[in-house]
Amino acid sequence: MLGLILFFPLIGVLINGLFGKKLSDRFVSGIACGSIGASFAVVAWEFFVLLSRTPDNRLIWQGLFIWMQSGTFTVPFALQFDQLSAVMALIVSGVSFIIHIYSVGYMHGDRGYARYFTYLNLFVLMMLTLVLADSYIVMFIGWEGVGLCSYLLIGFWYEDDEKATAGKKAFIVNRIGDFGFLIGMFLLFKRFGSLEYSSVFKQVEGIQMLNDPTIVAITLLLFIGAVGKSAQIPLYVWLPDAMAGPTPVSALIHAATMVTAGVYMVARSNLLYALAPISMVIVAGVGVFTVLYAATIGIAQQDIKKVLAYSTISQLGYMFLAVGVGAFSAGIFHLMTHAFFKALLFLGAGSVIHSLSGEQNMLNMGGLRKHLPITFPCLFIAALTISGMPLLSGFFSKDEILWYAYASPLGNLVLWIIGTVGAGITAFYMFRLVFLTFFGASRVKSEAAAHIHESPRVMTIPLIILAVLSVIGGYIGVPASLGGKNHFEHFLSPVFEKANAVINASGEAVYGSIEYILIAAVFGIALAGFILAYRMYIAKPDAPRKAAEKLGVVYRIVANKYYVDELYDEIIVKPFYWVSDIFWKLFDIRIIDGAVNGTAAVFRGMGQGLRRIQTGYVQEYIVMFLIGVISIFAVLLFR
Repeated sequence: MLGLILFFPLIGVLINGLFGKKLSDRFVSGIACGSIGASFAVVAWEFFVLLSRTPDNRLIWQGLFIWMQSGTFTVPFALQFDQLSAVMALIVSGVSFIIHIYSVGYMHGDRGYARYFTYLNLFVLMMLTLVLADSYIVMFIGWEGVGLCSYLLIGFWYEDDEKATAGKKAFIVNRIGDFGFLIGMFLLFKRFGSLEYSSVFKQVEGIQMLNDPTIVAITLLLFIGAVGKSAQIPLYVWLPDAMAGPTPVSALIHAATMVTAGVYMVARSNLLYALAPISMVIVAGVGVFTVLYAATIGIAQQDIKKVLAYSTISQLGYMFLAVGVGAFSAGIFHLMTHAFFKALLFLGAGSVIHSLSGEQNMLNMGGLRKHLPITFPCLFIAALTISGMPLLSGFFSKDEILWYAYASPLGNLVLWIIGTVGAGITAFYMFRLVFLTFFGASRVKSEAAAHIHESPRVMTIPLIILAVLSVIGGYIGVPASLGGKNHFEHFLSPVFEKANAVINASGEAVYGSIEYILIAAVFGIALAGFILAYRMYIAKPDAPRKAAEKLGVVYRIVANKYYVDELYDEIIVKPFYWVSDIFWKLFDIRIIDGAVNGTAAVFRGMGQGLRRIQTGYVQEYIVMFLIGVISIFAVLLFR
């Protein structure tokens, strides 16, 4: 049955990829959506099969075929379905199915309609391969596959140079991270003689020493891959530019697929990381500083999709903060709730853009809540959720992460403070987005104002479904301290049990009523962010301009994203082009071209010399013949 999870999207890719141009748009979208829906149905079935088993026996394995074989080295293409794979597969297939349905309306009339759905199906196929793999090497197929699909979908409208460049940027930056991942796999194989999870983790259990140099190297190299795939500092620069693709693609990348791959990989490798506390400190540090860094950039962005892009980078930082302090379940819990509200945010933004005939600048919006009676409340709910407002899904998952950032044996007060400040900034820039888009006087350009309309039902129904999930999705993970049973953590606990034992043995966790104080503090700071946004963009709409003028150079630095892209261009891209130019002129032109052209010139010269012998005059041939005969006789007579 596990093979069917991949089989259905593969069929969608083959049918639409080979015959899509000859098929109607309705048939193409039916095949694409139906294949993902069927895959989701199989995942749900396998999930209930898993639930019917005892917690210590919740693993389904299926070998599909032998992928590679050389001597005694064999790599089966095999899938495994345990608690972690089940959660990830449900998120990927479920949210992707909703995004596919939304895409039917959003991409209506696009001349690349069949190509779009082919790429979208392929994207989901690769992500499902990644999360269902039973080994690092099969995971790597999906890992590279989602990288390829991001290139294809971000640069979908490749006729536009800017969009094509954004696709290339995503592909190249990810290759940097993937190089680290690849070296990490080589070290894994050298140390353990296998890349299968079961074999590697069984051997890892026997390691008694913390911070074994090889384990530290493996975990850090794998994390480099995660930094690239999940857009963390310093390899985050591709994700904001990924907004060049169609908006449903942005939702798919940010909510259900590619960027969650890095978090999943670290969570899957939990025992390796538990044995390398140094690596976990680095993971948590990178995560928490990414939270704050990306959040500050989101404050000053004007493009509605760019704001959401930086919010994704920041929210992924929370997930890495969680797994970095050993709260693996909390990190995956936030990954799940984030999939709901981030998909809702992007699809809601897409509905706004659709209603304004492609306008993305929030300064050219305003007053839209009357015109978009479904999109507005859905986006408002998403903004409340990502801000961590009480009783919504984001509240339960984000507050659990912040609690572990303080209370875990690997946590501390500094991590909690930075994460909490990030939560306040998140509330500010998210409600800045809501107020600029839906409130105040209309700033919509006249040509777009004449056509403002709510999106069709094929787009609004997915918004409503995601809004409901954003509200109720967190209730399966309500901690005991808040009166819940945290079913989510208990379900995943067998996957992380051994890693948690190692981490808990390294120090003592903090317990007590201080948790309620910290929750109240986080809520207070998030509420302050909301109030500040209200005062600046509703009560005193001239305040942002005055604040920008007062801050001066600081505002310009933040608005220009700390000039990191420009810095990379100066210290990496331009020197690379300069070195490439030298090699081109020295090796390509002088050595390679010189050798080829020089060889051709020698034979051309020889040919031109020999050609003069062939004059076409019989008299000259006779003379040459006589000279040759005389020369031969002379040699014979005088030798």
